[in-house]
Amino acid sequence: MNNLYFCGLNHTQSQKVYLSPLMPPIQTKDNKSYRTVKNAYLQRVRLATSLFFFGMGFSFATWASRIPDIKSMLQLSEAALGTLLFALPMGQLVAMPFSGKLVTRYGSWTTTLLGLLLYAGCLPLLGLAQVQWQLAAALFLFGLTGNVCNIAVNTQGVQTQHYFSKPIMGSFHGSWSLAGFFGALVGLGMLAFKLAPLPHFCIAFSLVVVIVLTNAKYLIKIRPKTVAGTSTYSFFKRPDTTLLLLGVICFFGMSSEGIMFDWSGVYFKEIIKAPGALVALGYTSFMISMAFGRFLSDVLVARYGTRKVLLISGTVISSGLYTAVLLPYLVPCTLAFMMVGLGVSNVVPIIFNAAGRQDKVPTGIALTVVSSISFLGFLMGPPLIGYIAEVTSLRYSFAFIGLFGVVISILVSRLKLFT
Repeated sequence: MNNLYFCGLNHTQSQKVYLSPLMPPIQTKDNKSYRTVKNAYLQRVRLATSLFFFGMGFSFATWASRIPDIKSMLQLSEAALGTLLFALPMGQLVAMPFSGKLVTRYGSWTTTLLGLLLYAGCLPLLGLAQVQWQLAAALFLFGLTGNVCNIAVNTQGVQTQHYFSKPIMGSFHGSWSLAGFFGALVGLGMLAFKLAPLPHFCIAFSLVVVIVLTNAKYLIKIRPKTVAGTSTYSFFKRPDTTLLLLGVICFFGMSSEGIMFDWSGVYFKEIIKAPGALVALGYTSFMISMAFGRFLSDVLVARYGTRKVLLISGTVISSGLYTAVLLPYLVPCTLAFMMVGLGVSNVVPIIFNAAGRQDKVPTGIALTVVSSISFLGFLMGPPLIGYIAEVTSLRYSFAFIGLFGVVISILVSRLKLFT
């Protein structure tokens, strides 16, 4: 745990208080206690970190909420959309070798600021796409900057966790999910006003800029710790078995999550035949339940343990997807998507926190290994759905993805990584 200390300057009216040698001081009156000042500042740091998670989630949700419209505007088939969506994992794959090293070298503060701005800055590029190759190029950049942003923001979250005695990582990922729900509502409003994707994306980018400008100074300015012999660490040359297994489990969880982001709206439109704005109901219900589950994640893990929570999560994911396949009607499918949201909600916080706690490699690189494997599932799942749907149907493709939850439960039950 990082050392937390205060350096007081004995002035008559005020004193400067430091949380760490690389964090900015705050001014406090003499009649305010040490504990009050420390807690107030830590809560502001936590809020700032949560808002950066929110900005990252809002950026992706903004794109996801307009996928059906962009599919229609460019007259894309399921297979064509699946092919274009594959540009996202390609961008992430290209960023994989260097994103963790950037965070380790320049610190999570710098890379978090630039990463989120660049990530959100890709939204207007997506809105400008008029032909398929332009959309593919924008999605590639979206995936590349998203990988860097994800590693930086999660490293910032792990570092913030060090200053708190209770678990808070789940709440950070809950903020990401809450942003998805908010992004869905904004997207619904944009549809109601018949606003095209481009102005919608520009508004979203402006909101992210405001988040960065108003919260940058509260992020922790501590470089990730270095570990002897890891300055030249390469996952491809010397893969760590523990990180590899954590990444594989998270791969299947985030595959299910990515599919819900990209295809829930299409499923409600083409399979459920939801009228009008109710097309967004499946995505919205999924995001609400996932956000709720992630805010409860820390409590559930503390009470039942990581193994039991992950076992149940895998079962709930599969149950929700198969319910949606067997009962393709508005109300049952809405409830089914909520089940999937609850199931996937615990996977990422548990896995990322486990990766951040290990001390074999720097935090940024450890998170790169795990998140790169898992986000390949997050980004490759949606194209897979498109290909399977083209050959069979969208319902059958969801049935295939339902097996992922079963795989999660099997892997967790046979591993001794969790208690």
